[in-house]
Amino acid sequence: MEVGFALTVEDRVGIERLLRHNRTKHSPNPPLLNGLLRHKLKISRGALEPAADDLVISGRIVTYRIDREGDRFGTLTMSPLPIPANILVASLLGATMIGMRKLQKVPLLRDDGEIVTLTILDVEEPPASTVA
Repeated sequence: MEVGFALTVEDRVGIERLLRHNRTKHSPNPPLLNGLLRHKLKISRGALEPAADDLVISGRIVTYRIDREGDRFGTLTMSPLPIPANILVASLLGATMIGMRKLQKVPLLRDDGEIVTLTILDVEEPPASTVA
């Protein structure tokens, strides 16, 4: 199993755009989130294209577990605005999970300062949209 983080070109550009245009300003702690995103850019290697099926990238549905909270899922998105069922990269959760792989575990810093474990359980492509 691979360790570390890998970012696609599109996700790297998306994170840079979030930072450049101050699209993290509505998060609970923008300085902390900006530092995490900059760190993620620095420590992540480039992902092979097309991205592996088990890689957490924007636009994919991610099923995850946080200690003592049960399993959850949502679509990872670069949007700076909260949308139901979406996980914002402009949040501590989304910034932590982008670039992870299925079954990878990492520490997650919560808004209240608590550190818990984040586990990626599954990564899926969203269903193809149907236009009638």
